Amino acid sequence: MAVFEEHRGRLRGIAYRMLGSRADADDIVQEAWLRWDRAASDDIRSAEAWLVTATTRLSIDKLRQLRAERESYVGPWLPEPMSIQTAPPADRATELASDLSVAFLAVLERLAPEERAAFLLHELFDSGYGDIARILGKSETACRQIVSRARKRVREDQPRVHVSAAARTRLLRRLVDAVQTQDPAALVAVLSSDATWTSDGGGKAKAAKKIVRGAEHVARFATGVFHRYLAHLEFRDIVVNGEPGIAAMHDGRVISVISILTDGERILGVYSILNPDKLHALDPVHH
Repeated sequence: MAVFEEHRGRLRGIAYRMLGSRADADDIVQEAWLRWDRAASDDIRSAEAWLVTATTRLSIDKLRQLRAERESYVGPWLPEPMSIQTAPPADRATELASDLSVAFLAVLERLAPEERAAFLLHELFDSGYGDIARILGKSETACRQIVSRARKRVREDQPRVHVSAAARTRLLRRLVDAVQTQDPAALVAVLSSDATWTSDGGGKAKAAKKIVRGAEHVARFATGVFHRYLAHLEFRDIVVNGEPGIAAMHDGRVISVISILTDGERILGVYSILNPDKLHALDPVHH
């Protein structure tokens, strides 16, 4: 058990980044533990390699299954947000702006399961191509190509600059102020011209069924969507997946968690998670 516990953080980090769901990640880690417990440990040369392989393969299988479910999901699908206390670590600081952010995990959703696994293992968890090849049952050359292709796709959609928490917070406050004062022009001023607003209601909360695109459309949508509830809403600064974010509260309950993609100057994307199933663990009422 002690050997397993030593690696639990890493396994959970892989599983959560693969699946974007805390509950599913915890199930994968539990299944890896059960398999580890049943395995003849005398035959296992490297506990870490065995556990990472088992967790990655289980995550790939689970993601294939989830893909079918997510295709019938109502509206855009976003990952289940994590508070900083529960966020699983990566093995090192990476050059990616944030390896845990909602925006980053949303980009990973576009990768095929094996592509996602190879990319995460190499870029975030320092696995060599030989290890990845063994885990995926492919050649090292194929794995290099997979990682290279995935890296290109991810970087296309992620700013290559590191944005400080202070800059992120400042932009979030400008966003909230514009919504509270119902000022679309102030919102347009803080948004990039091709900004997007992605809402995840999952059919369980009122949300836009499609991604809203373009600063003007986003500004109109954001001021309109909060208009009727403003008198009853409180906006709180929180940490979402390791980055500053906003919780919209109604009667002490979290009804939306908002995070942003930004280059530090403008907001490039807003991600609003409204599906109550994904907010349960962040809701103070339930603690």
